[in-house]
Amino acid sequence: MPSTQALPDLARGRTLPRHERIIERLAAKGVVEVAALAEELGVSTVTIRADLDALEKRQLIRRIRGGAMALRPARFERPVDLPSQSFSNEKERIADQAAALVRDGETVILDAGTTTLAIAHALPSALTDVVVVTNGLDIALALQAHEGVTVIVTGGRLKRGGRNARSSSLISPFGTTLLREINADLAFLCCAGVDASRGFTNGNWEEAEVKKAMMASARRVVFVADHGKIGHVGSARIAPLDQADLLITDQGAAAADIQALEAAGVQVTIA
Repeated sequence: MPSTQALPDLARGRTLPRHERIIERLAAKGVVEVAALAEELGVSTVTIRADLDALEKRQLIRRIRGGAMALRPARFERPVDLPSQSFSNEKERIADQAAALVRDGETVILDAGTTTLAIAHALPSALTDVVVVTNGLDIALALQAHEGVTVIVTGGRLKRGGRNARSSSLISPFGTTLLREINADLAFLCCAGVDASRGFTNGNWEEAEVKKAMMASARRVVFVADHGKIGHVGSARIAPLDQADLLITDQGAAAADIQALEAAGVQVTIA
């Protein structure tokens, strides 16, 4: 039986054909789910979980809730003067998982924000053909040395980020003009709040309008928010939860909150 034969192979660190298939799927998609792998490979979810655990022990993948994600290549170097931020460790984990979704040949929208800035720094250095459209000046500057990324800035009026100029964003007027002319593969958006009944919200009306335009221009929409944003409601509504394809948050999020968000229509992944 396959299950009994797998045990000595795992103990010796041998890569099984099934493991190779899993790694191939991760290389293609970035993230895989246990149930989908079990159906595709014709084995039980128990077997897949054991496979993923074994591959993680060999440092070939990273386990996440309900599945696994690819170990990204060497990340784009982070400047040493990047300021400290609230939930900085959580944001880095979220960024790592988000960056693993980006593939060569894609056009990606990066909303202005500290977590999306972390995504910019987490983009693998192995990428050779990615277009990033952003309204974040800090993001544009962070990616200027990445040879595999072409950066396009949206334009608009500069909204300064208070004392921290690195969080400056471009908003209306003209902040949405370019966005209406592009078809992006993927958009990563930040928000001030995520609530099961009120959806994704922000504290600034003009920024919220730019975020709406970003969502309308992208084939897939991923919100990134640390657990401190969950349950909070900002004054400006961005979108209902079911208009996003994915929400990536961190392990500090309460299980009850995650269940409520998923029941409201958004898939949630824990980094």
